[in-house]
Amino acid sequence: MRSGVAGLLLAAGSGSRLGTPKALVEFRGERLVDRGIRLLHDGGCHPVVVVLGAATAQVRGAVTVSNPGWRSGMGSSLRVGLGALPGDAEHVVITLVDQPFIGPEVVERLIRAAKDGASVAVATYGGARRNPVLIAREHFEEVAALATGDTGARPFLRAHPELVVMVPCDDIGDPADIDTPEDLAALQAR
Repeated sequence: MRSGVAGLLLAAGSGSRLGTPKALVEFRGERLVDRGIRLLHDGGCHPVVVVLGAATAQVRGAVTVSNPGWRSGMGSSLRVGLGALPGDAEHVVITLVDQPFIGPEVVERLIRAAKDGASVAVATYGGARRNPVLIAREHFEEVAALATGDTGARPFLRAHPELVVMVPCDDIGDPADIDTPEDLAALQAR
């Protein structure tokens, strides 16, 4: 089934501060990569593309692509992922593997914003822009060109504030992420 909205899960990093690639981390009995795929599918994204790099993983329900330049940061993973999307994807929802409290409802709200005419929509929490982010195909090339080092779509969003539709998600998601063993323990305990 195709919705016109693809999902893109960035999961290539080594998790240097965590001590292991985040994609493979078990969180409440499920690997973070599998949780991210489920988030995008359940939120209405079809297909889902996962960018891996530091680790490889067998996954179900997604297309995996390898980023050989993963050490250079998130920008290269975003470029690889955008390049792997099918030609009929009118929009993409981009999310990160290390945010386990983002739920499918957040993805649904971003897709609804696109249906209402947004070409760029960003989930916000407490008024601050976070992930996930929805971007229309017309912007893929520029997003990819501006994604360098360890930044993803942020340079594009800063360059085009007039395009950004902020989508409040405080009531349905939490952008807490897992960067360290302490973060993982604290989130597991919630």
